[in-house]
Amino acid sequence: MEDLLNRITLNPDICHGKPTIRNKRYTVDLILDLLTSGMTEQEILEDYPALEREDIFACLAYAARLTRTKTYIKTA
Repeated sequence: MEDLLNRITLNPDICHGKPTIRNKRYTVDLILDLLTSGMTEQEILEDYPALEREDIFACLAYAARLTRTKTYIKTA
């Protein structure tokens, strides 16, 4: 999974510092939104030829990493 996560870059000069794919102007949230809207992996790759299959997997791995919590503290 770490190899996939290395494809996700954070650069304040690109897309206002949002997580992007390999310092390109494709944000992680764009790819996740496309998947959520029902686009297939193949359709995304056809629409964005600069992307690779592993880039899509990297976005999913990044999202999975963000959803993990180590501690849950219940507040009143």
